[in-house]
Amino acid sequence: MGGRVTAVNVDEFWGIVEAARADGRPFHEALEDRLAERSEEEILAFQTCSDKVRGTVYRWDVWAAAYLIGGGCSDDSFMDFREGLIALGREWFERVARSPDDLVEHPAVIRAAADGGYPVFYEVAGYAAAKAYERVTGKETCDFYDAVDEYRAAHGIEERESGMGEAFDFGDAAEMRRRLPRLAELFLPG
Repeated sequence: MGGRVTAVNVDEFWGIVEAARADGRPFHEALEDRLAERSEEEILAFQTCSDKVRGTVYRWDVWAAAYLIGGGCSDDSFMDFREGLIALGREWFERVARSPDDLVEHPAVIRAAADGGYPVFYEVAGYAAAKAYERVTGKETCDFYDAVDEYRAAHGIEERESGMGEAFDFGDAAEMRRRLPRLAELFLPG
């Protein structure tokens, strides 16, 4: 991996995501194919940027939105939810980052409130870079995660946790209604 530093800035990251979204195929497949056209280092740089972007919504208020929409939300499910937020595209991602309660306006969330289902949760989207890495390098998925760690270390990139904000009880209906009034109206029984 030596040589020049390859980085994917946030605008490039969203450009790749938006191109995959516009592809007409399932997002995770289109994203994997787009990443598989890149070098090993570019895939690692994309994943590093993806982790950073996803980390910006690692917050209690966003988790509470996932909890309401999903009828509960474990640690793993919250990871899938944040992948799904990325798959919604930059506009929705940034909107939710500002106000998670705005998800009440997303058509898939509205449909889920009426018909059930788990919109936004998108586990397989989180594996697109790892699968592209396997295709490009012939290495296993576990090697990908080690390579991401090595990439970060080689380029002095530290994983920093942003503050999650104030913790609160997702099981407290009154608190959920106070913090996410529109989503609570849609997903909590009277």
